[in-house]
Amino acid sequence: MSLSRPIYNLLGSYLEQLFEHPLRTKAITSCVIASSANLVSQKLGGAKQVNTDSVMAYGLFGLIFTGPLSHFFYSWLDRITNDTRFKKLLMLLGERALFAPVITALSLYFISRFEYKTHDEALGNLFTQYRSILRGNWKFLTLPVFINFNYIPPMLRVLFANIIGFCWMVFLSTKRRKAEQRRQQKAQEQSKST
Repeated sequence: MSLSRPIYNLLGSYLEQLFEHPLRTKAITSCVIASSANLVSQKLGGAKQVNTDSVMAYGLFGLIFTGPLSHFFYSWLDRITNDTRFKKLLMLLGERALFAPVITALSLYFISRFEYKTHDEALGNLFTQYRSILRGNWKFLTLPVFINFNYIPPMLRVLFANIIGFCWMVFLSTKRRKAEQRRQQKAQEQSKST
């Protein structure tokens, strides 16, 4: 019982902030969750030293893009589908057809840029990984998005999406790290052969 009191207090404070300052709260929550997901991915990948640039890049992306864009997109989607008979289906299709492709492209490009990669490196990362990551997004995240629109109150949709996004970010950062390791290995092999 004594452990539940701090949890209820924390949840109450979070919900109060979410009600009073929704955009700021969602942005900060996205930042913390994205940073945590990258850190977990690095630890699961056996990193001996944490790549703080990568942790910061994911956090910045969550703060600047994921939280605010999710907030505004979900609000807009809720408004434009307000009086329709197929509201939940239209919201699902809208999220999958509009938001998922855009946020995937933005994440691949800007996380690379936030990790101090050049514009050309970030574009290369975007072009080589976009299709497979978007297909994975559609394949694995459509059911959680469906649950989000059908069973989660609108105020908590971004939080729920962030929790699902935690798992997705672990997957995404692992995939990006493996692609980076392959690129480095290929570059080393090419430099040895010359």
